[in-house]
Formats: sequence, C-alpha cells, structure tokens
Amino acid sequence: MTEDADQDAAEGCSPSTWRFAMASRAHVVIDAAAYFSVMQQAMLQAQQRIHLIGWDFDTRVRLGPGRRWWNRPTRRTNPARLGAFVVWLVRRRPGLQVRVLKWNFGALKFVFRGSMILDLWRWWLNRSIDFKFDSAHPFGSSHHQKIVVIDDQFAVCGGIDMTSQRWDTPEHIEDDPRRMAPGRKPYGPWHDMTLLVEGDAAAQLGLLGRMRWERAGGEPMEPCAPQDDSPWPAKLRAEFRDVELGIARTQAAYDGAAGINEIEELFAEHIRRAKKFIYAESQYFASRRVAEALAERLSQPNPPEVVLINPRNADGWLEQTAMDGARVRLCHAIAQKDPDRRFRIYIPVTTGGTPIYIHSKMMIVDDEILRIGSANMNNRSMGLDTEADAYIDCARPANDRDEVREAIRRIRYRLIAEHSAIEPQHVGRMIEKYGSMTALIEARIDDAEAKKGKRLERFHLRPLSETEKAIADTALLDPERPGELFEPMGRRRGLFRLGSLLRRPK
Repeated sequence: MTEDADQDAAEGCSPSTWRFAMASRAHVVIDAAAYFSVMQQAMLQAQQRIHLIGWDFDTRVRLGPGRRWWNRPTRRTNPARLGAFVVWLVRRRPGLQVRVLKWNFGALKFVFRGSMILDLWRWWLNRSIDFKFDSAHPFGSSHHQKIVVIDDQFAVCGGIDMTSQRWDTPEHIEDDPRRMAPGRKPYGPWHDMTLLVEGDAAAQLGLLGRMRWERAGGEPMEPCAPQDDSPWPAKLRAEFRDVELGIARTQAAYDGAAGINEIEELFAEHIRRAKKFIYAESQYFASRRVAEALAERLSQPNPPEVVLINPRNADGWLEQTAMDGARVRLCHAIAQKDPDRRFRIYIPVTTGGTPIYIHSKMMIVDDEILRIGSANMNNRSMGLDTEADAYIDCARPANDRDEVREAIRRIRYRLIAEHSAIEPQHVGRMIEKYGSMTALIEARIDDAEAKKGKRLERFHLRPLSETEKAIADTALLDPERPGELFEPMGRRRGLFRLGSLLRRPK
C-alpha cells in the first residue's frame, strides 16, 4: 500500500486521475445479456486468477450456455450458473485462483437466496476459491466498484454487477419472458454497460483490485506471471486498439488512509472541456458538484447541448426520496443558469410505455472523451462510496485522435439508436438533418409513428412537498463525505451550500 502511494506521488498523478495505461484492446459492452456471455467466454480462458469485485453477487445468475443444474464436475459441458461454473472451472484447471470481494451490507440476505447458500458452501470447501465481504469503509458508505480482472491481462470496469435482475438485451422487449429473476420472478427492462480492456490497463486495474482486497483483510496477492495467451474472447472484435486509458477513483477517508476524490475532479474537468455537446447516462442526477459544473459551463457563451438519460424514478423508496427530489431541485437551479434550455433529461421507455431502468454510468464529451465506470452523478459517488471509472481521451498523446473520435462517435450513435428505435447507421444523418441530438430526440417525441416504438420521453419536473424539498436540500440521504452523516441539520451543507453557483429554488 505505502509503496503504491509513494509511486503515485513520484509520478505526479493528476488530482483527477490515478493512473494512465495503454490498452492493446478495449471494447464497450452494452447491456448485461452480452456482458454475462462475454465474461463466461473470458473466464473459460483464465489460467492463473479470476478476481471479481462488486457491490453484489448472486451465484444463481446464468452467464450463458451450459448445464442448468449442478452435476458431476467431470462433465465437459460447463454449468451455466455462476456458482456452479466457478467450482467446475477451478476443478477443471488446477492452479487457477478465484477471489471474490463483495460489499458487506446485505450479507444476511444470502440466507433468503435459496441455492446460493449451497454455492457459497461449495466455494468455501474449495481452497482455490476465496470469498470476502468488504467492510473497510466508514459507516454509511458502500463498496460500489464493479471490476473483474483475469490473469492481469483482461479486465472490466463499469456499472454491471454479476447479480440478479440485471440481464437484458438492447431491444428491452416489453414483458420479455427471458427476463426472470431466480424463482421465475419477472422484472422490468434494465439498461447497463461496462468497458473491457486488455494489456497494461488491465494490469493496473488488477493492482487496484489487489489493493482493495488487502484493505478488506485479504491475504496479499502477487501479480500474475506474464503469459502469451490472452483471455480476450476470440470472436469479440475490439472497438479500440492501442489506446491510452485513464483510471479514476473515489474512496472515503478511513482507518488512516486519506480520502480520494479523483472522480469528482474528473467530472468537473470533463464538463469544463465540453464545447459542442455532452451525452451522459446515469442512474441518478443528484450531485451538487456535477450540477455546479454544468451550471457554470451552461452560463458561458456558446454553451454545449447536454443530453442526460435517466430512469423515470430511482429504484426503491429510500432512493426515490433521496435522489428524485434532489434531481428536481437541481434541475430548477440549473435552469436559472441555462436561459437557452441546453440541458435536457430524457427517460427511455419500451414499446408498451414501460420505463427502462437506467443503471449505466457513462459520459461522452464532443466525441473526444468516453468515460464508463461505477460512479453515478450523485453525492455518494463523489466522496463517500468506493468507486472506479475508466476513460479514453482523444487529447492523450498516445491516442490516434481521428481513430478514437470515430470509435466514440459510433458508440454514441449506437446508444441513441438503442433508446430511439433507430438503426445506428442512420443516427448521424438524422442529427445532421435536425441540427442536434436534442432536436432529433424532440422530433421523435412529437412523431406519432415513433411513439409506437421504443423511445425517449421528456422528463417532467413534478412538484415536491416541503418535506421532500428539505430532504433534498440537506442531502440528508445522499451525503458527499462521511462526516456529513453526523453533522447537525443546521450545519449540513447540502445541495445549496454557501458559495455554490446554484441558488436554492423557491
């Protein structure tokens, strides 16, 4: 730990970035149906170590093709379920290590997950598998990273947890019978994404994972030995090659370790750089710092258009109370600095009008910057929870600007196409026809024929009760730092703290 901190100081790392590293290949995976399948393929190629780090895991999820039920591990056909698959894999490949790190909150709910208890028992009996709960954080914070590292050559950094009620396809079919939680319980459409990397960037994520493992009480792990074969799935064609990647973190101060707020700084830095547009997707919009950065940029001459894709409501009563109210208050405050209404929030829905839950955490700026990770646009992700984001920036000297920009543009078109039921190859022409992303989306919203398909809808600011306003303004349920949990109400800084660019709406 100390050696890594000293190395960071020696390298003069930016306040917004922990490490820069080259990726021989990188690829964005959109929605968990594709992600689970890719991860099954990659883990089948593992030789030394699989390190899974997440907010949650459910061993009952199906990764891809394979046997449905537990059977003799000598069978050649792999099991489909995560729990049985891991045991089958380590028995088939002697010397392979599997390390799993999960946030400690909710550990008891495993008791109510049926066969998961049996899976964990099998894991515990196998010396090649080690499962730990991460409690190395202050009261009220969470371990929220979603990282997978295989052999220190292949890694994942994004928003998808290997847990239930995540699987879905980009079609987000209304009442899709395949969208079933364990116990054959249907759930609604779910949109998510993650970033795959290969090479030194994967090794750096491996280092980050080992550091977190040790902080959570795990035995130190050595880096994997260099090897010729890569776990990169053979049929997966990478969108980026030989690209430089940045890694940013959030970590609350705890047990003698200083707080890390690189992600917060990176949001402000990237928003300031926007010249033409920002396209973003986030589970929440409740961050004071992000809203301040947007307000500042939108109040300047020639502001960019900002398109934010959000879920209609946060998932769960507590999250709705904390996040939805803050979203309304921040939107009103930003409007005071945005006379041209360049900032818009849209909600994706299925053909039947069912809201698609947005769990992705991503942002594209001018097709120059692509960032994907675990951090939402809420206060917790800025300083309270443990987060990891990765980003590709055309301005980095090692990157081919034209090639990287074109790859980022294709990803943006693909996402707009997914949400608007347009073929990706038509999106660029349609944006050119209407003049902007916002104009295209607004035209589709008002088009009677387009309303029959999967689409985006305008986000309407609902009225808040005085209680909801008070909770939102104080950020009572979404603090930025651990100490704010214990501040008296009158001293709480909240969304509209002294010196903020944002004014408290009436």
